[in-house]
Amino acid sequence: MEAGAKPMEPVLVETDAPPASAYEALLAPLRRFTVESVGVLDNHDFAILIPDPKTGEPIGGLWAQSRWGGFHIEMLIVPASLRGQGVGSRLMNAAETAARRQNCHHIWLETYNFQARPFYERFGFQVFGQIEGPAPIYPRFFMKKVLD
Repeated sequence: MEAGAKPMEPVLVETDAPPASAYEALLAPLRRFTVESVGVLDNHDFAILIPDPKTGEPIGGLWAQSRWGGFHIEMLIVPASLRGQGVGSRLMNAAETAARRQNCHHIWLETYNFQARPFYERFGFQVFGQIEGPAPIYPRFFMKKVLD
C-alpha cells in the first residue's frame, strides 16, 4: 500500500446458504489464534451416525465436540420411525462414555421448550441458563451434567 493510501474497505457477503468450505476457512484462523493464545488446541469432534439402511446416508445420530474438559452435544436426531425404541438413550449413553474417555468434567447442550428438556433431565442434566422469548419455541434451555 502506498504511503497515505486508505486501506480498502472489505466487501461483506451475506448469504443464507454458505458453502461448507466457508466454515473450515473461518475455523482455521480461529484455531491458529487459539494455539497462539493458550498453546494448545483441545478440540475433538465426536459423532455417532445412524445410516439409512438403503443409501447409507446419515438419517440421525449425535454430533458433539470435546474441548478443554467439556463435552458439548451439538445435535441429537432420532428419526421419527425409531423413536420410543431406546435409540436416543443409546446415543446419550454412548456420548457420556465418550466424554468420560476424553477426561471431560461435564457435558452440556442446549434445547428449546418444544424439544427434549424432560428427556435430558432423565439423564441427570440440569438447567444452568435460560433465554426467554415467544412461546411455543422459547424458552431456550442450556443444560449440563457434571461427570464424577
